[in-house]
Amino acid sequence: MLAPRFHPPGFHGGPVRLAALTLVVAGLAGCAGKATAQYSDSMRTGPGVAADKITVAALTDLTGPYAPLGKGVTQAQRLYFDRFNDAGGACGRKVELVVRDHGYDVRKAVTAYTEVAPHSAAIPQIIGSPITAALRARIEADRVLTVPQAWAHTLLGSKYVQIVGTTYDVDMVNGVEFLTKEHGLRAGDRIGHLYLQGDYGDSAVTGSRWAARQSRLELVEHEVAPTDNDMTAAVAAFRRAGVRAVLVSVGPLQAASLVGASAAKGLNVPFVASNSAFAEQLLDTPVGPYFEKDFYVLSAAAPPSAPIEGIRQVARDYRKTYRGQPVDLAVIAGYGAAATVGEALKKACSMRDLSREGIVAAHRSNSQFLTGLGGPAQDYSRWTVPAARSAYVLKPDRDELGGLKIHRQPVESPLAEKYTPPS
Repeated sequence: MLAPRFHPPGFHGGPVRLAALTLVVAGLAGCAGKATAQYSDSMRTGPGVAADKITVAALTDLTGPYAPLGKGVTQAQRLYFDRFNDAGGACGRKVELVVRDHGYDVRKAVTAYTEVAPHSAAIPQIIGSPITAALRARIEADRVLTVPQAWAHTLLGSKYVQIVGTTYDVDMVNGVEFLTKEHGLRAGDRIGHLYLQGDYGDSAVTGSRWAARQSRLELVEHEVAPTDNDMTAAVAAFRRAGVRAVLVSVGPLQAASLVGASAAKGLNVPFVASNSAFAEQLLDTPVGPYFEKDFYVLSAAAPPSAPIEGIRQVARDYRKTYRGQPVDLAVIAGYGAAATVGEALKKACSMRDLSREGIVAAHRSNSQFLTGLGGPAQDYSRWTVPAARSAYVLKPDRDELGGLKIHRQPVESPLAEKYTPPS
């Protein structure tokens, strides 16, 4: 699934990279990965699998800078597993989602992982690139299928870590292609790229640099820190350079400053952003009309407003279960990530192997995964490249559910087809 990447200022990794921490807990490190598989009625099982229950874990942010994202993703995953259980679960076993709040703190996340991982069959949610990076070695040692809400290409390469949809660099490659085709950029033109320090920005600018070279465009880069909230200097730099468009890989409030300052300074160009740079709440601010004017959002996930029956059903069920809560991209992303794990459990069940390796093998056997929520098919059989290379181009619209409408259906651009993420 495809995911919303809501990155408030201060997010350094997915908008940021924090230093990877390693916490060794005496007597616990590695115990989950070394658990002995058990057999019952010819069914192979492992950690988190009991006779009547399968436990999966979510390490989320409910109290930190990503609390809005964490809440939507987690509630959507509870909704998915409730429906999954109502349909019979996997091999007659109900799935229990155990949630731990790390508040976007790496140390708390490592402690939470130590607590829940030994008793979990899979992890359908970890919020944050720095969190995932800090836990990656343990995830691989424990051999547990993990689906992060993080899209830096540096997280590719692990059999056990599944990035759903496109990565930030691929989004920017598609963004450059979109600008050349729809907005008439030509060889020799200059384009700006405003990006955040850390994994998020590093991954995004990797894609924009490659795409600019391929398209013979001149890239004008402007990097900002997570604590920077005034984008006036960036706008001034882009104006002096005469850019004809701006790529955006920052948090929503920084994007709001960029759009507002551009309007004030007369920088009238299209903006193409990672979906991390947009939040529906921005449409209710004074800069809302400028987002609706010429701002585009790239997303491998279809928006909540998409005329897709699967999404409409999720929206109806979510509104009924969580009355008054917004139905945004976080909901679609969370539901899709849970479906990725749920389908792996069902397939592992059919293969009579609910061990961790069995679940991973079932997951990796799927090269054309569809959730029923729209978007491109996911290739989960390879883990060194993105699961998908095409993305929707979305347009902010306050009258649409989730604040976004489809501007262009997902098409894999010729540029993205040629692009290979660096190892």
